Amino acid sequence: GWKTYWRTPGDSGVPPRFDFSKSDNVEAVTVLWPAPTKFDDGAGGFSLGYKQQVVLPLRIVAKNADKPVTLRADISYAVCDKLCIPVEAKAELAFASVASTEDGNLAAALDSVPKPANIGDSIPLTIRDVRREGDKSVLVDVSAPDSKDVSLFVEGPTPDWALPIPKLLEHGSPGVKRFVFELEGLPPGAKPDGAALKFTLVGGERAYEFNVNLN
Repeated sequence: GWKTYWRTPGDSGVPPRFDFSKSDNVEAVTVLWPAPTKFDDGAGGFSLGYKQQVVLPLRIVAKNADKPVTLRADISYAVCDKLCIPVEAKAELAFASVASTEDGNLAAALDSVPKPANIGDSIPLTIRDVRREGDKSVLVDVSAPDSKDVSLFVEGPTPDWALPIPKLLEHGSPGVKRFVFELEGLPPGAKPDGAALKFTLVGGERAYEFNVNLN
């Protein structure tokens, strides 16, 4: 029953935080997030994250490719069941060269990271359309086989946006699942017009990520 959270935790939860600033010869580190699952948060809402275990691949860019790299990470996260236990951890890993280091666990984790996609792509699972309905609602139409259990998540341009988890509407055309979410949880002064939203679409073994400017 223990779990931890995605970069956007949902209605409640604590997203993991990473500080790589103490590393040597590291220009940048990108955390690659496998597709999350949605689970009941015990308070009437839903959280997004991982159960049992998760591998978060890291893409590391060296400042100087001819020199060794030492990655140092300060990590803050939470492990939760009925209650959440905050965890502070440190990790250090040295690389003699910049050659990619990969094993079976890492390869499997990379396979579960959502792939970049565009609206209307000719893939079995995709977003067909994103449109506003009035001032407060957004409708998202997803092409998916009727048998698929599909989830849709949305994030704003910056971490201080806390958009709700899109809800699946019961009615819809055959082969199309329609989701809706309200434009709530925006930081003070933020406007939704033109906002750069990131949608994560998960169905079966497939997961895709779409970047959409809201019109």
